[in-house]
This record gives sequence, structure tokens and C-alpha cells, in this order.
Amino acid sequence: MALALALKSKVQSVIRNKWWWRKNRFAIASGGYHNQILKSPSLVSLDLDFPDDHQWTPPTSTNSNVPPSTNHLASEEIGRVIDGKQIAEEIISGVTVEVERMKKTIGEVPGLAVILVGERRDSQTYVRNKIKACEEAGINFSLTEFSDKCSEDEVCDAIMSFNMDPSFHGILVQLPLPQGLNEEKILDVLRLEKDVDGFHPMNMGNLAMRGREPLFIPCTPKGCIELLIRSGVEIMGKKAVVIGRSNIVGLPASLLLQRHHATVTVVDALTSNPEEITREADILVSAVGVPNLVRGSWLKPGAVVVDVGTYPIEDDSCEQGYRLIGDVCYEEASKVASWMTPVPGGVGPMTVAMLLYNTLESARRIYNFV
Repeated sequence: MALALALKSKVQSVIRNKWWWRKNRFAIASGGYHNQILKSPSLVSLDLDFPDDHQWTPPTSTNSNVPPSTNHLASEEIGRVIDGKQIAEEIISGVTVEVERMKKTIGEVPGLAVILVGERRDSQTYVRNKIKACEEAGINFSLTEFSDKCSEDEVCDAIMSFNMDPSFHGILVQLPLPQGLNEEKILDVLRLEKDVDGFHPMNMGNLAMRGREPLFIPCTPKGCIELLIRSGVEIMGKKAVVIGRSNIVGLPASLLLQRHHATVTVVDALTSNPEEITREADILVSAVGVPNLVRGSWLKPGAVVVDVGTYPIEDDSCEQGYRLIGDVCYEEASKVASWMTPVPGGVGPMTVAMLLYNTLESARRIYNFV
């Protein structure tokens, strides 16, 4: 019965989503729903800067003796920290102002539903941070928890309930799910217009295609780009390397960097020469959750390093009994990089800020609130 209801809901969602997309595509593409909370431009506006691949400029010189350009910076500029916590607070402050304006103007506020399955400590920490941020911003929040022994049908039924509830404009299933649960099947039940995590195939597809604008960009990659832009890092024309190809971070991060006109290489566990490749990167994004994978020797001097990886290690001195470290060996990398994000306090707070921003944007679209 639950499977039949899920299939019916999916068919209805596809029909509804096609209609919604046609109705709103011009506003989305033109940035009509974009307020000034973020510095990142719309993706379509970036495409308009370079409308096709026929704008090649011939080299000004064929002299092979000209040395290649380097990315070395003065020593006093090495190792500056990108403070994700401070930037996230600024964004959440902007979201809070808009939520209050929405409440005063139309008597509505955005709502976010989160579904947590299992008892992973890191997932529980992330959800606590999201609850706290929603309370701070004035966004309604609902948490539904299941044990890791629950069935897929139970999770799907919860999603369908929030799909039909007009008071919730965003639905998030906290990933990863416990083994034995089909992540694809569960996420497919989510309505596109409430997919504030940005993992719906239509959102991912529009992220990949020039001239298209997804309804939502996945929160962590979106936060990475916002950090780079606010730190004054030039993306266009730079060599970017992404370590990891997950659907959550690696894949969308590589697509988003391409949309910002970077030349992107993806490194994964099967890459035979990862150090060699990463040493060419002007911008390095690592998102595999392997502690201290990236050493200082992996980096080009002056590179910008965005560390998305988080790995818990036991530490009785911490309130939770553990602390987080990243993919990048911070002590070594800080002596080579020009800018880098810390763990914690870098990308993590930005992921939460982008989630709140996407939830606000979802509510704005539904209420046509500008």
C-alpha cells in the first residue's frame, strides 16, 4: 500500500513540477527571487558573460622560453583563515531580517522539516545546529526521528506527509542513511519545490547545464562558493581540483565551479597520482572525510584550500566526547596556502546558513514574496 502511494505521489509530483517549472522559469533564470543576502550571482548570469565555447583568444606569444605564471604570494599573506562561522552568522542575520519582514507583511514564516534516521553522533550534532539556527532566524522547525531499524516505507510516509503540508517549505533527510535503506528511493519521494538540499535529479541536472538555473543548489557546495567570493578569491579561469565525487558534495562542487568558469579536475580513490594533480590547483576542495589526507606537500604555494571533510576523533575534553578534524593537515597546509578553511568553523556553519537561505527562498517562491 505504501509503495503504491509513493508511486502515485511521485507521478503527481512530476506533473506538478513540470507545471511549476514552466510557470516560474523566467523568474528563476533572471534571478527574480534573488535577494541581496548572498554575494554569489545567479548561474544564468554567469553564462551570459561567456555565452558559448567559441570565444577562444589566440595566445599572444609563442615563445616557449616564457616561464609559466606562479601563484606564490608574499610570506605575510600565507595562511589566512576563511572564517566560515562569521560569514554564516552574517547570512543568517540577513535571513532573519527577511523572515521577520515576511511575517509582518503576509503573516507567514518559512518552515523546515528534518528527518533523522539512526543515531550517528555527527548527524545528531548537525541536526542540533540546524534546530538552533532555525530558532535564531525565526523559521519553523519540525524534527522526525526514526531508529536505524525502521523501514523505507516509514520514512517515505513521513516525507509524503510533509510534501502535502503547506506550512513546510523545505524537507531535508539527514544523510547518510543507515545501511539497508535505499537512499535513492527515499529521496525520490521528495517534492522538487521542497528539495532545499538540492539533490533532486532535476536540480542536479539544471546545475550541470549551461543556461539553466536549479531551484536549489546543494547547501555545502553553495556555501563553499560563497566563502570564496566573500574572501575575494578569483574563480574564473583558475585551476580547481575537487577531491571526492559524492552526490552530496564532490559532484555538485565540481559542477558549480565549472559554472563559475574554473577549469576543474576531480580526484577520487582510483586516481593514480593525486598529489601531482592537486599541486596544480589554484583552488582545492576536499570532501572525502579522510583525516589529514592532504598534506602540505600536496599544495601549490598560494593555493586556496576549502576543507569540507569532517572526521570525529575521541576527545574526553570536549562536551560531546569527540572533536572534528578535516581532510587537510591544517598545520602543514597553513604554511603553504594563501587562504584556507578550518575544521570546525569553516564550511560546516555555511552549510547550515545555506539551508536556511534555501528554505527562505522556497517560501518566497510559494508566496510570491519579493
